[in-house]
Amino acid sequence: MRQLRYFAKVIETGNMTRAAEQLYVAQPALGLQIRQLENELGVPLLVRHSRGVLPTHPGRLLYERATDILRQVEETRTEIMSHAGLDKATLVLGVTPGLANVLGSDLFIAAHAAMPDMHLSIVEEMSYVLVDALERDEIDLAIAYGVADKPGLLRIPLLDEDLLFVAAPQAGLLDTIHDRKSGYIDLPEALTHPLVLAGDRDPARQLVLTAAENLSHSLRIDFEASSISMMKSLISKGKAAGIMPYGSVMQELKQGTLIGLRIANPALQRTLYVTRQARRPGFPGEENIMAFIGQLMARFMEALGPLGLPREGLAHIRGKTGPAA
Repeated sequence: MRQLRYFAKVIETGNMTRAAEQLYVAQPALGLQIRQLENELGVPLLVRHSRGVLPTHPGRLLYERATDILRQVEETRTEIMSHAGLDKATLVLGVTPGLANVLGSDLFIAAHAAMPDMHLSIVEEMSYVLVDALERDEIDLAIAYGVADKPGLLRIPLLDEDLLFVAAPQAGLLDTIHDRKSGYIDLPEALTHPLVLAGDRDPARQLVLTAAENLSHSLRIDFEASSISMMKSLISKGKAAGIMPYGSVMQELKQGTLIGLRIANPALQRTLYVTRQARRPGFPGEENIMAFIGQLMARFMEALGPLGLPREGLAHIRGKTGPAA
C-alpha cells in the first residue's frame, strides 16, 4: 500500500523531489520504494528526464489501478469507522482570502445550517497554497482559482471572475487614465502603470504576465508581495496600482479608500474551481456538502454582480452528489 501511495504521488506531481516533499519522506527512500516496485512487477514504470518523470504504458495502467485501490481502502476505512458513532465527521475546506472576505462568518453559519452533522474546519490561503495542501492531504476540499488540469485532481469549474485594476483615489496615476468615468480601463493602458503583484505561483499574476506577453507589452512590476494586506497598503499609499479580485478589496472599494476599474480589451478573467484528490473517496453526507458549496457560490455571485459569470459546474454540484473531472 505504501508503494502504491508513493507511486501515485510521483505520477501526480511528475517530479520525484516534489513528491518526496509532499509525502514527507527523503527522496532516496522514495526512489528506493519505486525501484522495488518496478523490480517486483518486472517492468519499468517511469521514464526519467531532465524536468522530472513520466509514466510508461505499464506505469499509466498501474496508476489507474492504484487510484482505484487507494480510494476503495479509504472508503472502507471511513465506512467502518462511521460505526463508532462517537464524533461528527470533519471536513477541512480550503478557501481563498477573497472568498472568505466576501462571505465572512456566513461561511460557518451556512455550514452549520446545511451540515448539522459535520464539523467544518476552514483554511484560508492563496489558491496555489490550497492546491499544495490538497496534494499533501492536509485539506479535504478546496475552492481555489486557476487549478491546473493534472493527474490526481478532480476539479469542477464554478464561475469565471473578472479582475479589477485597483488604485488609490488620491494617486496621480488615476488622473492620467483615459475615460476613467466609464468605470473601465483598457488592459494595454493598465499595463503601463507601476504594479504590485503577488509571487510567481499566484494565478492572478500568471494571468497578467500571459496577457502582457500576448499583447507584446512590457510590464512594470515595482513591488512583489505575498500578503494581500501589504499589497493594499502599497496601493493605498499611491506607490503602485494592483490587478486584483473584487473580494480582496471589497471593503476598501465600498469605503472609497481604493478605486476599482473593470479591465477591458481584453478583460482579465480567472476561473474558480472546487477541487479534491481523485483518489479521495466520497465524503459522508456529500450531497449536503455540495449543496452548501452551491449556497456559498450563490452568495458570492450576488456580491460579484457583473464581475462573475457562472460556469456549468455550478449547476452540476446543485444537481449531483459528487464531482466530475
